[in-house]
This record gives sequence, structure tokens and C-alpha cells, in this order.
Amino acid sequence: MKKSRRYFLRNAGAAAAAVTVGGVLPSFSATSYRRILGSNEKITAAVMGVNSRGLSVARNFASQADCEMMYVCDVDSRAMDKCVIAVEKEQKKKPKAEKDFRKALEDKNLDLLIVTAPDHWHAPAALLAVAAGKHVYLEKPCSHNPNEGEMLIRSAEKHGKLLQMGNQRRSWPNVIDAIKSLHEGIIGRPYYAKTWYTNNRESIGIGKKTAVPDWLDFDLWQGPAPRKAYQDNLIHYNWHWFWHWGTGEALNNGTHMVDLARWGLKVDYPVKVSSSGGRYRYQDDWETPDTQVIDLEFDNNTLISWEGRSCNGKGIEGSSVGVIFYGETGSLLIESGNSYKVFDLKNNLVKEVKNNMRAEARDLTGPGMELDALHIRNFFDSIRKGTPLHSDIVSGHKSTLLVQLGNISQRVGRTLRIDPNNGRILQDKAAMKLWQREYEKGWEPKV
Repeated sequence: MKKSRRYFLRNAGAAAAAVTVGGVLPSFSATSYRRILGSNEKITAAVMGVNSRGLSVARNFASQADCEMMYVCDVDSRAMDKCVIAVEKEQKKKPKAEKDFRKALEDKNLDLLIVTAPDHWHAPAALLAVAAGKHVYLEKPCSHNPNEGEMLIRSAEKHGKLLQMGNQRRSWPNVIDAIKSLHEGIIGRPYYAKTWYTNNRESIGIGKKTAVPDWLDFDLWQGPAPRKAYQDNLIHYNWHWFWHWGTGEALNNGTHMVDLARWGLKVDYPVKVSSSGGRYRYQDDWETPDTQVIDLEFDNNTLISWEGRSCNGKGIEGSSVGVIFYGETGSLLIESGNSYKVFDLKNNLVKEVKNNMRAEARDLTGPGMELDALHIRNFFDSIRKGTPLHSDIVSGHKSTLLVQLGNISQRVGRTLRIDPNNGRILQDKAAMKLWQREYEKGWEPKV
């Protein structure tokens, strides 16, 4: 029975014809996205980590007509219960609540795992899922460190499973059109891409070591990370700013825009990476930079820069987040949403494509469910009929690696020389020590 079901999922592409490789049909709108045609045979999913972003992603998957959310998994019993209710409301069927996602992976009827847990769990969870024969929808960043990204690529090849990274803008129609126009020469040869993210985050204070709340399995939350004591300013969001579990603003939000820059400039690995910045705004437990500039130089005479300001929300080019490409005959600006503008060298606006779907870059749950749904549909199309993924694990790793290299440069305090063939750091043993991490004994990920 299972064999025939798998065969059906690989060959039932006609039912999903509402979505195309380049985006969606012109008539597609926010009010119609939930009614995309699906197969009678549903794709089954489990979601891991549902406190904030995971809740939104779970609801979005459950809203798809051809998907059934079978499991909701979280170490926080409150978040898990809340998500179970939300998913049941969307799909009219109650999913199973399971604290440990590994138990969900044992279900032979499960097709895929959605990983929306903290960064230190991203790659280890995905590796377990792929080894269990599941596809993976993996939120950015795909890994906590470069070694994990390389492991994901090897594992996907070994097990023949799909890993779609959550670079959702790769599936936004107007963003796709912007990059296509860029490649067609709308501003001549683009040679510099400036990217940024700004916010007004508050201080996280000085945490106190305290007892673990009864609603939290902190041991499972830490999982592959070496054990540290619980403190009251860590969970849920502030783990982003601790190197032990998080990856800072660079990977938290920089990954999205740096990915667009890499796509637009048609580059893979840099030759030189430098980073400047620090924790400037507050004196507290926050370890990663709240202000950071990363520069990435490539061997085709191009440059990408990322500016992150976590604690001063003054936008650039009128937007809190974005990327602007500078070229021989003008510039192309992609703002926070599904829109773009083109300027000539005299700064005259010569083309504007406006938002036609809601997107809010500073929303912790995601820029917009309607837009995110397009990325999910691409994932489903790839499962059903082999449509190329818009952000497969090879592409996702390359973009994640760029900002990881920026963080490594920041932490060692010097410019890195990089092999443009594979992204590896050259002649710097201290920097290469940050290529991978230490794991809790018995939790080491493997391919």
C-alpha cells in the first residue's frame, strides 16, 4: 500500500497545475491561495518547533488542500497545544501532539518534516529526517555552521530526498521577475549588491540561572548543543543572540537578502570576506553583533555587502529590509515585499512593480502567509512531479555559507581568504576551527 502511495505522489502532478515554475497564474490572489488544486492523495507532514514562526508555517501547510499536518512537535507544551488547535481549525482534523519529533519520524505514513526549531537544531533534525526517508522543508539558515551545510548536501544525495530551504522570496513572483530583468540587462552588468536589515530590538538584560519551567523540556530543546544551565532570558527568541545556539542577525535575517544578492549577481563562493561590528547598543547578555557590516568579494569583479542594525530601525532606501543592485546603466531595488523599482544613472525612476500581496518584514512569524504559500507549492510540485526546487539545499547552503563566513570573520577579527571553488577558508587554522562545532556526547549528527 505504501509503495503505491509513493508512486502516486511522484506522478500526480496534473492536479497541481495552478502553480508554475516561474510563480503563479496571473489570476492568483491572496483570497484564492488556499483553493489551489491539490491531489486527492494528501502529502503528510510533521512540524518541529511551533512557538512563533513555526506556528505560522504549520498553519500555512495545513491550509493547503493537498496536505495533512499529522504531527505537531515542540518541547514547549504550551506552544504545542496552541499549534494543535490552530492546525485543527485550518484542516478540520486534529494532528497528533508529540514532544519528540523523532517519534513522528518513525511513522511510515509521514512524507515530510518541517523544521522551524532554533538554529542549532536545523541541520541535525533535517539529517535525521532524511535518513528516515522524509523530505524536509528547512527554515533558514539551513545550518548552524558550514560543516553541517556540507553534511546536508551529502545526505540529500545519499538518500535521494528533497530539502527546500525557507528562502521564500525565491518563489515570490515579482521578485522572480526582478531577478529575471536583472539577468536580461535592465541595468547593464550588475557589479555591486547592497543588502540590509534594520529593527528596534530591546535589551535582553542579564539572565538569571533558574529552575526550568514545567512546560519546557530543556534537555530536548538543547539537543545536539553541549549542555548549559537554563537562564530566564534565553527562551523563546533570545537564543538567536547566543553563539552556542544561534547565529545572530546575519543568519536570522541577512540570509534572505544575501541570497537574493547572490542570485542576482550569479555568484557562488567568494574570494575574500570581511566583517566589522559588535554589540554596541546595550550592555547585556547578547553576544552576537547588533551592528554589523559584512563584505563579500567575488572573482567575477563583483561585491555583496550586508548591513545589519538590530537596535536602530532607520531604513535604507525607505525600507527596513532590502537589496539594491548597482549596474553599468542604473540600479534595481527590491524592497521588503513582493515589489521592485528600477532607476537610471540620474536616479530617475524608470520602472516600478508594486506589491500585490501583503508582506511585513519585521513580523516574527513571517512576511506573509500568501507569499509563503508559493514556496510551499513549489516544494509540493517538486515532490509530485519533479519540478526544480526554488531553493534546494545546494543553493541554500551557498547563501547560508556567505553570512556564516561573515560571522567567522567577525569572531576571529580579520579578513578571510576563501577558495572560490568550494567556499573553504584558506590558510587560517583558527578560523577553520569555527567551520564546525562541538556536540553533546551521543547527539552528534551524521550523514
